[in-house]
Amino acid sequence: MATTSSSVHALRAHELSKRFGATEAVADLSLDVAPGAVFGFLGPNGAGKSTTIRLLLGLLRPTAGTAEVFGVPAADVKRAHRLLAYVPADVALWPSLTGRECLDLLAGVGPGTDLGYRKELLERFALDPDRRARTYSTGNRQKVALVAAFATRAPLLVLDEPTSGLDPLMEREFRACIAEAAARGQTVFLSSHLLAEVQAVCSRVGILRSGRLVEVAGLEELRRLRRMELVADLAAPAPGLQRLAALPEVTGLRWPTPVRLELSLSGPPGAVLRALADADVTRLEVREPSLEEIFLDYYGEVPA
Repeated sequence: MATTSSSVHALRAHELSKRFGATEAVADLSLDVAPGAVFGFLGPNGAGKSTTIRLLLGLLRPTAGTAEVFGVPAADVKRAHRLLAYVPADVALWPSLTGRECLDLLAGVGPGTDLGYRKELLERFALDPDRRARTYSTGNRQKVALVAAFATRAPLLVLDEPTSGLDPLMEREFRACIAEAAARGQTVFLSSHLLAEVQAVCSRVGILRSGRLVEVAGLEELRRLRRMELVADLAAPAPGLQRLAALPEVTGLRWPTPVRLELSLSGPPGAVLRALADADVTRLEVREPSLEEIFLDYYGEVPA
C-alpha cells in the first residue's frame, strides 16, 4: 500500500462548487474523510454525487473551492491518482481486450496490485477474465472494475454507484470486500442510493440534496437526530395516557384501537416510559428508524 501521512485526511473538500451555466450542480460543499474510514455518500439521482466525485478526483475543474487527496491537490491528477482506485458509475473498458488484459492495464496505473487476491476475487465474483470486454454485460464490466479496485493496494477506494449491475449474491461479495479493505486500513468512499448497502458497510454518512451537503454524521448520530417509533399494547384502555401528546418529544400520538398506543418519539424516552409505568402494558416495542426513513425525512417524506 502506498505510504501516506496519518495526519492528513484521505479526502478533503473546502467550499467546493460547480456551475454548468445557470445550473448549480454542487454548492459550497465542505467535507473531510478520515484515513481508514468507510464513508457513505447518499443522495438520489441528480443530487450531484457523481459531479462531486469528479471534482474530488480532479476530473472536473471546480467553479470555486478546493479538493485534496491525502494532502495532494486534486488538480494534480498524476500524483493524486497514484493514491486511489476509482470505480465510476458507468464502467467503460477497452472492447478489443480481454478482461484479464484490462485488469493488467489497470494494475499498472496505481501503487500496486495483490495478484493472488485478484485471482481469488475473480472466482468470488464469478468473472471469466478471458472473454473480450465487448462481450461483457453491464454487470460483468462492473465486476472487472471492482476486482481491479479491490485488488489494488491504493490507500483510497472511490466507488460511485458500484453495485448497480450486480445481482444479490454478488452484492454480498461486494460487502465482504469492503470489510476486507477496511481491515487492511484502506479508506472507502462509497457513493450510493442503495440505503441498505450503505447502512450495512459504512461508519459515517453524508447526505447530499440538490448539490448541498445537508448532514454528515455517524449512523448512530443520524438515528438519534430522527425519531423512534413506540408501540404499546394495553390490557385495558388508559385514558390518562392522552397526556402524552403534551410532551415536546412526542409527535403523532395515535390510537389504532382503544388498547393500542402508537407514537413517534424524538429524544430520550424517559418521560414516556414513566407515563406507561402507570398503565397495564402487555407488550412494548421501540423501533429505531432505518437509514431509508432517515434519508427520506430530509426530503420531507416519511414512508407509509
